[in-house]
Amino acid sequence: MMLGCHISLSGPGYFLSSVEQALSFGCDTFMFYTGAPQNAVRADLARMRIDEGKREWEGAGRSLSDLVVHAPYIINLACRKDEEKYSYALSLLKNELRRAKAFGANRLVLHPGCHLGYGFEEGKAALCAALDQATAEVEGISIAIESMAGKGSEIGVGFSELRQIIDGCENHDRIGVCLDSCHLSDSGIDVSDPEALFSDFDSKVGLEKLLVFHLNDSKNPIGSHKDRHENIGMGHIGFDALCRLAHSKALQGIPTILETPYFNGKPPYEKEMEMLRSGEFDPAWREAL
Repeated sequence: MMLGCHISLSGPGYFLSSVEQALSFGCDTFMFYTGAPQNAVRADLARMRIDEGKREWEGAGRSLSDLVVHAPYIINLACRKDEEKYSYALSLLKNELRRAKAFGANRLVLHPGCHLGYGFEEGKAALCAALDQATAEVEGISIAIESMAGKGSEIGVGFSELRQIIDGCENHDRIGVCLDSCHLSDSGIDVSDPEALFSDFDSKVGLEKLLVFHLNDSKNPIGSHKDRHENIGMGHIGFDALCRLAHSKALQGIPTILETPYFNGKPPYEKEMEMLRSGEFDPAWREAL
């Protein structure tokens, strides 16, 4: 398995500090935002100690190509009724692709967005047009469309919609998928049997399109359409199912990222990854943080 987690990227150490923290947790990979996920404010890349971080990561025997960058949440390219907002969102996506490449990453996770009442087909068309423009302008990096939980007017819910988004792109060879166990469960998909899950995904989308996997428990039962992550083994999916996913053949070599919440202000990732690797669950693990 290739396990990692979300790591913050902030000054003064920026990328070097992120790498050091990821290595201290025992990460094989990690995911980060190049700035705050809720806005477009971005520090100059020249300040972010990228070369030092790269040397530290590769010096520990890790590969830069296994790193994952996540685009900010504010990008919504599934609705173009306001062309000014749509063009701005597209410019943000292009900028994030360029920034991700500067860190050595070759994949960017993107939420597909919301159609805002105009329907899936219009949302898909708007998103695919943007993806084609972005991938034509910025080469050498793929976009992983994240599976969504089905809140509001989100698109990219379920395998069929993900496949339709890929097929709607001219540059479909540059478009892949990021599956999220919490989002899948909340959308109504049973994730307890990895073999059945990935067989279904393979038949509807194709395993070759799986670029990233987010491994999260869920605070809500299957089909709730809520998207609220829970710590590993403490939610409705449960440790056994998540452990089976982490060890599944389909995820070997795929960056598998924990996005679970802090507990009492402390990051849970080192202990969560330890339990997943060993296959042994400690019900009182959070109290020991």
